Amino acid sequence: MIGHFSNAAGFTSYADYIREIECARTRALVSRDMELAWQLHSPEYQLVTPSGATFTRDRYLNQIEAGSLKYIQWSPGPMQVRVSQTMAMVRYQATLELDSGAGHGKPFQCWHIDTYELSEGLWQAVWSQATAII
Repeated sequence: MIGHFSNAAGFTSYADYIREIECARTRALVSRDMELAWQLHSPEYQLVTPSGATFTRDRYLNQIEAGSLKYIQWSPGPMQVRVSQTMAMVRYQATLELDSGAGHGKPFQCWHIDTYELSEGLWQAVWSQATAII
């Protein structure tokens, strides 16, 4: 299972493993793979959106699961990673597109910073901050 510390052995570096977890997390959000999405988000997870709104893990993932929040596209650029034994941070620019319910929205660019913690052998996102690039 992606996110388990023991799976990192197949990667060149822990930074590469964290990059893969972040890509798996965002792919799960776009494809609405909720089983994986729930696994990769800590119960303490919080998202701060480009508009400044905040979402708890449950509110965020429940809206994705219900289809009231739909990612059409999440295309990450090159990721910078800082990693220690129990914490990692990922920073990158991404192109996002959401379905507003009235059809596809306009793609937009944002900076993403995601913080992960290793808990019981599993890397989980605990904080995400998205900032629109204007």
